[in-house]
Order: sequence, then structure tokens, then C-alpha cells
Amino acid sequence: MDGADSANASEQGVAIVSEAICEEIIGRPEAFTAVENVFAAMARDNAYNFPVVREAIGHADALYGFKSGFDRAGMVLGVKSGGYWPGNVDKNLTNHQSTVILFDPDTGQLKALVGGNYLTAVRTAAASAVSIAHLARKDAKVLGMVGAGHQSTFQLRAAVEQRDFEKVIAWNPHPEYLPRLAAVCEELGLPFEAVDREQLGAEADVIITITSAFEPLLMKDWIKPGTHIACMGTDTAGKQEVDPQLLAAASVFTDEVAQSVSIGEAQHAIASGLISDSDITSVGEVINGTHPGRRNEQEITLFDGTGVGLQDLAVASAAAELAQQKGLAKQISL
Repeated sequence: MDGADSANASEQGVAIVSEAICEEIIGRPEAFTAVENVFAAMARDNAYNFPVVREAIGHADALYGFKSGFDRAGMVLGVKSGGYWPGNVDKNLTNHQSTVILFDPDTGQLKALVGGNYLTAVRTAAASAVSIAHLARKDAKVLGMVGAGHQSTFQLRAAVEQRDFEKVIAWNPHPEYLPRLAAVCEELGLPFEAVDREQLGAEADVIITITSAFEPLLMKDWIKPGTHIACMGTDTAGKQEVDPQLLAAASVFTDEVAQSVSIGEAQHAIASGLISDSDITSVGEVINGTHPGRRNEQEITLFDGTGVGLQDLAVASAAAELAQQKGLAKQISL
């Protein structure tokens, strides 16, 4: 880069992309493509997540941390800073709060600040949708939802686009939140039924768990052959949504093996000696065609969606690029 190019780079400033703009320009198709591409890049060793920092801050019962990485294939470098404030629901705020900071991989200069709350929800939903697209049976008809919190509606909307579901069934530890899922189903023209967990396991062809549980909510013996399960809530040491025996009985896939065994759903099965690291496959291998994915109609497949920083960077980069193309990003100079 010569002196003129360096000056031009400095004059470009920083793009600010608000939550509202993110919601306007990033929909489910854009999020799905970004997440699928970055999972594929990870499996080719073209994208790397850096170690996660996630700690209780000793105030407001909050968990706060950083997820970062570099996608060499997409030339995206950055960090997501944020966490989980459980008391926000009483303040009419989203419990998950975050901002994505993007840097120029060639210079290290600050490139963009992107609101991360909506993108966190849509990229998490995209991850489970990618797993359904590549691992669920083609004839799956019943979608089971375990959890009815803020992210559950994003999960539901993304999931129903992957298969021709005929019915949605759901369970939540706080049943008063189930109407939010029922409302989405009514809008989509899908029958909805609140059921107990055992019935959900017996009926559902695809199950999404999206809770903040620290104990198993689904037991192995409840799950019928051929089910695909996307465990999307476990992203911290100690969290748990399903019976460890279920992972031992399933073919396990994940976004990143290192996170799956340390802070993901697999941590408990690993600690119990029921499975090992080598029993877990990156879903990117399925996307790239280097792993067959589901081998037969009776196989139980399980996706351990731990939530990697590269997902956030991928959708934030897409948002920043689209916002600048559309003239919607605010540009500032530092």
C-alpha cells in the first residue's frame, strides 16, 4: 500500500450499523448463507475462532465475555463483546446484549461497529437451520420446540423453512411463554400444541432446544429413531439441556469441536466418558461433502450449537457490507 492508498484507508472512517438497520437488511436467507459459508470455511481450516472469554461479572447476575476470530476465506476479522443479563426482561430489554467490532485484516484498523443483539438471535437460528438442512430426514413432519424465550421465535421461523413441517409441538419450563410460539404458528398457518416433554420426544421428527437450563430436559428413552436434535442453549460450563446418554446414542455434530467438549452440550457426555472428541464431527464437513452426515432413516443426529464467534463476525460483516452499499451505515472518523 503506497502513501495515497494509506491516506485513503484512513479517510474511510468507521461504519456504524445500528440494531434497526441490521433488522432491515439481514433476513433469514442472508444469515443462513453467512453461517453455512463460515462453517464450511472452519472445516477447511480457513477460519479460526480464538479462545472464548466468558465470566460472571459479580453484578446483576450477568455473564459477560468476548468471542473473536479470523475468517481467512471471507477476510473478516473481529470480536463480539457482550453477554447475558437475566434481569433485562423486567426492564423490557433483551437479555442478550452485544456489539460486534470489525477490523480491516490488512491493516488492523477499526472498520465497523455493528449492533449484535438481533444478529445474535438470527445467527443462532441460522445455525440450527443449517443443521436441519443438512442432517434432518427429508420427510420430517413434526417440529418440537423446547424453550419459548426470546430466541425461540427466531428458531421456529428459520426451522420451518427447511422442511415441510405439518405441526409444531412445544414445551417450556414456564408455560406462560408458550403463546409467543403459538402466535408465530398461527401466522404461518401451522397447527400448534403444547405438550409434555415425553410426548414431545415421542412425536417430534426435529427438536430444537433453546433454553438456559443446567439440567437435562430431554431423556434418551423419550427420543424416537430418526430424530434430529439441535441443542442451541448450552454455551457455558455447567449448562445442559439433554441426557448425556442421548449423545452416546446419537451421531453428534457441532459448529466447533473444541467448544462442544468444553462449554457445549457434549461437555457432560465427555466428562462421563460416554463419548470422546473423535465421536464429534464438524457440521462443516457435511456442508463440504467430506462427511456423509445422516447415514440412514433410523439414525438419531444431534447438532451441538455452541455459538462460535465466527458466526457473529460473518453476519455482522454481511450487515456492514449491505448497509454501506445501501447508504444506510453512519460513517464516522476517529
